[in-house]
Amino acid sequence: MKQLLVIFAATLMLGGCVSTSPKPDSPHFAPVRPQAMQAPREVTGSIFNAATSNSLYGDGRAHRVGDIITVVLQESTSSSKSNKTTVDKSNSQTLASPTVFGIQPTVFGKPLSVSTGDSNTAFDGEGKSDMSNSLDGNITVTVHDVMPNGLMIVKGEKWLTLNQGDEYIRVSGMIRPQDISTSNTVYSTQLADARITYSGSGALNDSNSMGWLSKFFIGPLWPF
Repeated sequence: MKQLLVIFAATLMLGGCVSTSPKPDSPHFAPVRPQAMQAPREVTGSIFNAATSNSLYGDGRAHRVGDIITVVLQESTSSSKSNKTTVDKSNSQTLASPTVFGIQPTVFGKPLSVSTGDSNTAFDGEGKSDMSNSLDGNITVTVHDVMPNGLMIVKGEKWLTLNQGDEYIRVSGMIRPQDISTSNTVYSTQLADARITYSGSGALNDSNSMGWLSKFFIGPLWPF
């Protein structure tokens, strides 16, 4: 009975640990406003205006807080792991017939027989896991900060609302200015400290997810 109470209490605790679905418009991934621009200067009659001019050597690539840049997602990972454990232990004991002053005692006229005992314990476990993931696509993010060494911290998210739920992509990381192409794009493999999340919510996502009670029965907390 106590064991059942422990299992019931554990299931209640696991139910409270069920993660909630993410929501769009997260402040962590929200676009940042660019730095305040200088007030327009008074027109002096000259054609050149420093406030609205562009550098002759500029190429339109992101380099300031608030600029946008397109991240080309090209992620591919694969892993394989297997293990096998075998444990076998056997034990045998033999107890010889006792004697009293060299005479073997008897019970109801029959001599005491030799006592033997055998025990055997065996365990055999095997596990294997193969995983492969691939992610391709594009997402446009915003420059959130520019570090003193020139590295730019970028963050952004994209939400797709479908008839069976939502899908979203979230990207954050650091990029080098020299890795940005002339078309203002950068590959996801060039992001440092990259955080890439692709998931969803709704009926389709729920159908592919295991319930918390099923996770408990196949998890390490299940005692049987």
